[in-house]
This record gives sequence, C-alpha cells and structure tokens, in this order.
Amino acid sequence: VQLQASGGGLAQAGDSLRLSCSASKRTSSNNGMAWFRQAPGKERDFVASISWRGGSTSYADSVKGRFTISRDNVRNTLYLQMNRLKPEDTAVYYCAVGRGAYTGTAREGYAYWGQGTQVTVSS
Repeated sequence: VQLQASGGGLAQAGDSLRLSCSASKRTSSNNGMAWFRQAPGKERDFVASISWRGGSTSYADSVKGRFTISRDNVRNTLYLQMNRLKPEDTAVYYCAVGRGAYTGTAREGYAYWGQGTQVTVSS
C-alpha cells in the first residue's frame, strides 16, 4: 500500500487546514489508520487514529477538541481536519495504516507510512 499525503501548507494561528491521505489500493477490511507528526528535532508523535468503520477514534491530548480524523473507505482516503491551529502544531504530518485493527499510539503498530506533508503555523 502506498500512501500520499497532501493538504499541508502555511497557516496563521487560528486558521484551519484539512489534510488528506490517499491510499493506492483498498486496505484489508479491518485496518486502522492514523496521523502522526514530527517537529524539527523531535520524535514522530501520535496525533489521531480511527478504526476501519470510523466508529472509534482517538486523539492526542494536545489536539483533542481541535482536530477531527475521518476516513472514506470508498475513496481509500484518510482525512485530518485541523481547526484553531497553533504555532506548536507546526510539523510534518504523516499518515499511516495500522497492522491489522491496531489504532494505538505506538509507531510500531503501523505498517505503511506516507511521505509526509508540511504544516507551518505562524503566530
């Protein structure tokens, strides 16, 4: 599975951005998916995850209430709606497909990764 993330760019604090992640083919019928992000000089951190049918989502405390993860299994696309952006949201954002139904926070739980899309938020 190849993943292509898009939608990043420059934003001001308080703005919104929507990231998309297109998969080259349909994943198996129970794969969880997630977004991670990596700021300069820092580790790649969990942002949000979603189960196959979208009924279960999970968020990092730092984005809870501001970001919304969703997916469209017909279009093989994962989304991240980011509202009320803050400068500390600046990072490269990566999408990932879980190993089986995994939707936890560990990077090791994800088998496929996109190339990342840069999000830069100015104050």
